[in-house]
Amino acid sequence: MIKYLLKKEFKQILRNGFLPKMIFMFPLNVLLIFPWAASYEIKNLNLSVIDNDHSSYSQLLTQKIISSNYFKLTNVSPNYKKALQSIEKNESDIILEIPPHFEKDLVNRQGGKVMISANAVNGTKGSIGMTYLSSIVTDFNGQIIEDLSPAATNNTPNIQLDTQYRFNPHLNYRVFMVPALMVMILTLLCGFLPAVSIVTEKEKGTMEQINVSPVSKTMFILAKLIPFWIIGFIAITIGFLVAWAVYGLIPVGYFASIYLFTAIYVLAISGLGLVVSNYAATLQQAMFMIFFFMMLFIMLSGLYTPIDSMPEWAKWIAAFNPLKHFMIVMRSIYLKGSNPLQLLNQLLALIGFAVFFNTWAVLSYKKKN
Repeated sequence: MIKYLLKKEFKQILRNGFLPKMIFMFPLNVLLIFPWAASYEIKNLNLSVIDNDHSSYSQLLTQKIISSNYFKLTNVSPNYKKALQSIEKNESDIILEIPPHFEKDLVNRQGGKVMISANAVNGTKGSIGMTYLSSIVTDFNGQIIEDLSPAATNNTPNIQLDTQYRFNPHLNYRVFMVPALMVMILTLLCGFLPAVSIVTEKEKGTMEQINVSPVSKTMFILAKLIPFWIIGFIAITIGFLVAWAVYGLIPVGYFASIYLFTAIYVLAISGLGLVVSNYAATLQQAMFMIFFFMMLFIMLSGLYTPIDSMPEWAKWIAAFNPLKHFMIVMRSIYLKGSNPLQLLNQLLALIGFAVFFNTWAVLSYKKKN
């Protein structure tokens, strides 16, 4: 019986002109576009400079900031009021004000002060821009001290730092994002499509034929799960190929570990899609319900915001989010080379989700005459 049900499911998928294209094009589009667009790397910040000194040191400081590639000079203002107007017009993101006698105070060892004002409407952008600019000014200050008193600097004991960035040595944000986006692809494909498939059959009336047949509820749910289980493997394999070809990203761990977790996760998220389809009478209802769950899962998955930075109540909710657990798995295997034993908590959690959602799907599916 399962053989004929699976044959029917695959025929339905292949006859649909949209689904086969989506299975291949959706992973490609997400992995080729999102890692470049969805990034916390902030560059090309618009800088407004108020140079009240017009000295060689003030010009050197301005040139050092512009040459960092994080800032571009978009405004030179005679006073703070004019510079603030450039921020209000969205022409500038950050203001650097260099006071009069800046060079003179540095040469006379009296210390120089500069003022930095950032547009904090976007708090993240404002704070990162402030950090970048402060770091550049601090580095410039160290160079000036060395130029003014090289002998004293050489005799002064200092601490040397050897910095290591483990698992992502070049601090490439795309390396962090690509494995997480593979999770998003599986979630949207294997969670959304099963719900749409069953509800579409309800609207067309073909579910009536299944309901009056001797097919058991478990057999019916299994026949719906297996095709999307296979689709999940196809999607994750496309993700591997794109990550390698475009970003040069190869998992440090084993592909077998990823496929193991993928098999369990797809069963879990497809089970959720089937649960939604059992309660939705129309395609519109199913789409609204899936949208609700997906938004909740994405926001509490750690895709952008670390789970540890969330309040305690959000951490408790995130613990029941299968997306969060699989995202930890993908990043750990891809970047750190973790194995299933090291990810035992995530493995048990995903198995629990798979059993829970699919049991719920079987129990909530009602055959109607």
